[in-house]
Amino acid sequence: MKINGNSKNKSLLRFTTAGSVDDGKSTLIGRLLYDSKSIFEDQMEHIVQSGKRLGREELDLSLLTDGLRAEREQGITIDVAYRYFATPARKFVIADTPGHIQYTRNMVTGASTADLAVILIDARKGVLEQTIRHSYIASLLNIRHIVFCINKMDMVSWSESVFTDIKNELASLVVKLNIFDAYYIPISAKYGDNVVDRSDKMNWYPGKTFLNLIETIEITKNKNPENKRFPVQTIIRPQTSEFHDYRGYAGRVAGGVFRPGDEVTVLPSLTKTKIKSIDVLGNILSETNAGDSVAISLEDQIDISRGDMLVSNDHVPEISQDINLMICWFNERPMRLGGRYLIRINCNEAGCIIKSVNYRMNINNLEHDFENTTINMNDIADINIRTSKPIFFDSYKKNNITGSMIFIDEGTNETVAAGMII
Repeated sequence: MKINGNSKNKSLLRFTTAGSVDDGKSTLIGRLLYDSKSIFEDQMEHIVQSGKRLGREELDLSLLTDGLRAEREQGITIDVAYRYFATPARKFVIADTPGHIQYTRNMVTGASTADLAVILIDARKGVLEQTIRHSYIASLLNIRHIVFCINKMDMVSWSESVFTDIKNELASLVVKLNIFDAYYIPISAKYGDNVVDRSDKMNWYPGKTFLNLIETIEITKNKNPENKRFPVQTIIRPQTSEFHDYRGYAGRVAGGVFRPGDEVTVLPSLTKTKIKSIDVLGNILSETNAGDSVAISLEDQIDISRGDMLVSNDHVPEISQDINLMICWFNERPMRLGGRYLIRINCNEAGCIIKSVNYRMNINNLEHDFENTTINMNDIADINIRTSKPIFFDSYKKNNITGSMIFIDEGTNETVAAGMII
């Protein structure tokens, strides 16, 4: 794994934390922010006062992210908590996700935009069903980098053999799930060992501290640069004397590199044209990369509307009404086989029918359940749908933006599921 050097422009790393209940996810984040001096004085005072009200004798850094009253009373994470901080090397966005099985949907939501997953394991308990569950979800969401933090090493006398046994079991899981890049760090989040500063109690560990690892790990943002993808969100027509003939197509680049002069295909019409210019806030750009929000103008006058997409001529996505995908069901009401739902993929909308459930995933043992195919809240399943019109898409592993969708109940307008196209 290559390591980034010092850069004038700080890169942004989004990571999510997961683990079983009481494994110390919130404490790890609190310790990370505290030891890296990223907590304001008023936040620190608030944590101290909250701890006193709850009868905590020691400083409880988990209170920094457990913002809901129920979370603080129970000492657990329920909702996804987002935190931002920066070091001289990098900027970070953290999604602290719940550990309970009934909040699986919250973990899927928090992990959906992550570049890296941090999974905590209690050194006393080892690899649990929730460890397997969260590792599977990370691999399903194609998170290529996973850091396993074996926490509470202070409670197993800083034992190297305990760490080694857990690491070996996790390594087997990594191979089984085809995880691209995995790291293993023994830590004590409560006391800060190997979080920001190296622990003198675990001299047998030769690797990086947690902060040093996330500061230096190289993340590949643009996984398939040859696959240009630009979903159109809106049309810009200033109709002023200065820009009387300007017509720009605004959106966020979902993949690849776009440059003026590039030949592109417009979907769904399959019309071919060239890029005339790329600009943002009046500045003309020579190129734009995945994640950039820009306006693109074309050399030809073509009928393009919200939901259309500009793609490279040689790498056109799939176009079909029949789609096979993995879904995580979010809603209290079970999924209806043969039921009608609205799907939204990028800015494109269509109706769909649930044609079949191929299997329900038992993510506690990674087995496929072909018998019990009723899909309830927090279940993950392999399904087939048929859409009301042809949809253009990629597989989720090729492009997680053009390969993902949400399902909406047309009657209540609730988001009932998230889907990853196979």
